[in-house]
Amino acid sequence: MKIKEFIKSKPMQWSIIIFMLAQALMLLVVSHEDVFLKKENLYIPPQPTQAITIWPTQTTDVATGQVTQIPAQSSLGPILIYFLSVVIVLGAVLFFIPLSALKTVFKIIFAFLYCWSIFVITIIWLPLYASLGIALFFGLLWFFYPRVWLQSLVMLLAMVALGEVFGRFISPWTAMALLLALAIYDFLAVRFGYMMWMVKKMSGSRTLPAFIIPYKFSDWKDSVNKSEVTDLVEQKAEERKFSILGGGDIGFPVLLVSSIYFAHGLNDGLIVAGFALVGLIGAYFIQAKFLKGKAMPALPPIAVMSVIGLVLIGLIH
Repeated sequence: MKIKEFIKSKPMQWSIIIFMLAQALMLLVVSHEDVFLKKENLYIPPQPTQAITIWPTQTTDVATGQVTQIPAQSSLGPILIYFLSVVIVLGAVLFFIPLSALKTVFKIIFAFLYCWSIFVITIIWLPLYASLGIALFFGLLWFFYPRVWLQSLVMLLAMVALGEVFGRFISPWTAMALLLALAIYDFLAVRFGYMMWMVKKMSGSRTLPAFIIPYKFSDWKDSVNKSEVTDLVEQKAEERKFSILGGGDIGFPVLLVSSIYFAHGLNDGLIVAGFALVGLIGAYFIQAKFLKGKAMPALPPIAVMSVIGLVLIGLIH
């Protein structure tokens, strides 16, 4: 692919827009979070400041001899176990249970998650019942009227909520280690076909946890239930009308930048977000230049560039 064609790639352009919107909205939300918590007299434990640990453990203060328990929330091991457990359980469910029996169940679960995400974002500015009403409206709209634009909108808000809620609970290097570990999983899952198998199954159930990006602007209004979307994996690259950007490719960088914001402030968060964006663009470049449209895991280049950005801000400080 020529450089001009690569630059004009609509999936890449929309991915950049989605990435920047997610980061911008997340930073807007978290910048008002402390004000909301103080106003509502709610206490949230501060972000851990100790070094990254693999598993909950104890540390002893040399001066006082006091033993302190390092909690699971600052440890990487439990987080990875939770994630991998979900992946394994989800894979087993998709393998053993027919999609016809899962469609409604999955749609209810995802509708609830989208409602929760919209609620935790809007509650910062709006009264309780207004937030509940808006969350319920979009959840039901997605459940009964699943359009491509709506799928991407609720996924965007879900990723923002991820950063808002969990970014303050883990330290930046714990978030970075998590991103690197998931990048390795992403690479292996794509390399051995597990990721594409899951995408095929989830798209068949109409509950794909991803952004669906059309090649034509008019296709944003298409139904998620169309065969062009549900059979996307089986189509040849040149025949596809839509592209997929995994929710994790947006969500985990958002989580990392949120964690950095709570630990170091806005400027450092923006630096790492910029490096992560370069990694996302790099993933599209590798896919276009070397893979000829085949599936490309985006998290590895995003993680590599993010760790460079995190090291850079560490050197600055």
